[in-house]
Amino acid sequence: MGEDETTEIRVELNSSLDTKPSLRDSLEDFGKELLGVPYIYAGSSRAGFDCSGFVHYVFKNFGISVPRSSSQFSDFGEEVALDLVQKGDILVFLSPTRDEIGHLGIVINPNGMETEFIHASSGKEMQVVISSLKQPNYNRRFVKAIKVIEE
Repeated sequence: MGEDETTEIRVELNSSLDTKPSLRDSLEDFGKELLGVPYIYAGSSRAGFDCSGFVHYVFKNFGISVPRSSSQFSDFGEEVALDLVQKGDILVFLSPTRDEIGHLGIVINPNGMETEFIHASSGKEMQVVISSLKQPNYNRRFVKAIKVIEE
């Protein structure tokens, strides 16, 4: 190289190294840490959760206030179309035995009617699990999705 020639060096920084995860990603990660915690009626701690206790516990960990009872979600939050749901939105379901709100889950993988959510299941699993809206048990009981996080 001669004296007048310059060498250009490009350095690309991995932007993920200097950014923290989004609130929605953090909610998902925290919820997944609770996979396998047993279902306990009226439970709201790591010793055991019911569905609303799980949702309340996860959001409370991030300073977000949501109702403690699933029935209170009938009038809570901003309803969002299923094709617009995002990670961290709440899915609301009818009770399996009554025609009223009776179950909740937190979206972790939005995908229309194949959306995956994490929840405390009182079904055969009897623990915190990941399920999909495509499962008939949830598909037929789905009521609405609620946006809680404004980002």
